[in-house]
Amino acid sequence: MTLRDTSVFDESPWLAGGPDRLGPARAIPTMLAHEEELLLYWLTAAWAQGSGAVVDLGCFAGGSTARLAEGQRQAGHSAPIHAYDRFGADEAAKRRFLYPAGVARFEGEDLLPAATALLTPWLDRISLYKEDLKDTVWPREPIEILVVDASKSTATLDAIARTFYPALQPGAIVVHCGALHWREPWVMAQMLLMRDWFTPLAHAHDTTFAFHVTRTPDSRAIEEGLTTGLRDKALAAILNSNRALFEDYGTTDQLDTMLAAIAASPGVRDAWKMSRP
Repeated sequence: MTLRDTSVFDESPWLAGGPDRLGPARAIPTMLAHEEELLLYWLTAAWAQGSGAVVDLGCFAGGSTARLAEGQRQAGHSAPIHAYDRFGADEAAKRRFLYPAGVARFEGEDLLPAATALLTPWLDRISLYKEDLKDTVWPREPIEILVVDASKSTATLDAIARTFYPALQPGAIVVHCGALHWREPWVMAQMLLMRDWFTPLAHAHDTTFAFHVTRTPDSRAIEEGLTTGLRDKALAAILNSNRALFEDYGTTDQLDTMLAAIAASPGVRDAWKMSRP
């Protein structure tokens, strides 16, 4: 896979056209915002060449996976799609996201049977894994598209980096759905630490950022990007020293909110423990 001209991303082409492009994937419940679902669909429908796997980390009930799979189906590609999640949903999540979308009520928190049923139209191209990403093993199959919505702690983010980044092909696209979320400031920090391997490419919606893989991350890259153990001062400095990048993408509000969240949550490296600034 060779590097391609990515200037098309400057025009946010995924926004063109209506939501009907998503086909049956529109009906699959998701926590994604509309622009995010359009981006994922466009990546497999119009950008990907089918040269490597599509990997979806943190797919909830399969909504993001369905958008990726439908785009790939329409493009006529057949690269494998691998989707990972703990596949659990408490009653609040079921009432908010699943039942309004027509998912039949079910007992317990195991979401995998429901997700499997929802993804029936695309199961010929999808493999689902109910796993903790800190324990996942990847067989080094080349990856063309990596979507991450599971970086809820520095430990998990670093595990993702160690497991999946070495399989990224030059020219691959990585989408971090929490890159600009105040609860997950370590995500953008990691990508900035690894700018020799990842080029910031596009901002979608509020917190999602896409990156272009310019060369496959090696062991040195992974070590440089590890976020576990970063002190608050270092974490904030990494973000603040790249303020010009945030200005270029009109995301300085997100930057300032992340910095305030770090200050309000000393030493915290789990998203659910972060204090709202």
